[in-house]
Amino acid sequence: MCRSIKTLRPPALPEEATEDEIRAAALQYVRKVSGFRAPAAHNQEVFDAAVEAVTDATRTLLAGLEVRGPGTSARTKA
Repeated sequence: MCRSIKTLRPPALPEEATEDEIRAAALQYVRKVSGFRAPAAHNQEVFDAAVEAVTDATRTLLAGLEVRGPGTSARTKA
């Protein structure tokens, strides 16, 4: 998919992902899928709504993941 989206869970990150990191990943995803770096004015609302939806979904995903293995905690929370 988009190689510039980084992994936001341990052990890739030593601490919880920040809101800025989660939103940046969501923005990169929406840019990649839509094909627009910056949408035209008539697409701005739907573009922004998509970024918010992906941000929320990412936050939910990270909060629910159980990461097991060396160098990780039993459960991550974002």
